[in-house]
Amino acid sequence: MDNEKDASLRWETLSSHPLLKHPIMELIEKEERAASGYAGRYVSIRTRNWVIAVPVKDGKFVMVRQWRHGMEGITVEFPGGVKEDDEAAEDGAIRELYEETGYRAGKVTVLGCCNPNPAIYANTITFVLAEDLTATNELHTDEDEFVEPVEIPVSEVLERFGSGEFCNAFVGSALALYMRHIGSHAGE
Repeated sequence: MDNEKDASLRWETLSSHPLLKHPIMELIEKEERAASGYAGRYVSIRTRNWVIAVPVKDGKFVMVRQWRHGMEGITVEFPGGVKEDDEAAEDGAIRELYEETGYRAGKVTVLGCCNPNPAIYANTITFVLAEDLTATNELHTDEDEFVEPVEIPVSEVLERFGSGEFCNAFVGSALALYMRHIGSHAGE
């Protein structure tokens, strides 16, 4: 978009203060004013940036099954988590892959970066393709992280996404970026 057109869409922050501070996030209330003069109060969630590894081995995705407190159920997801402030996204994805699945990646490619929900979140998620995988057969999860690594054919994940345990929207973003990547590299 051009800057002149953007001016009518931009909002000005008049004030901002935390409503809640937690080790993993901060809930912020902001008073903002639109270019039209309309003003209102809005909330946003500030948290650290995330990384998601999209590991592929022999036509299968390496994924994890785990309990999710928000929905109070088990999901199947790509390994991922918080990116440390001092690490590159690729390094964070490699670390998360190793911690949650025991796999090491010989090759990584950044697939893309998204915002989980721009209406309320201020962070990003970087999706990283992990290839040339080597199993170490050991997990290094956090003490409150209980995961079951699984290998699932790519076609099955594509078919099952959007139902049952395959309900995490980040998996959909990862799949879209992965499909774009393989489509752009077809015939190589």
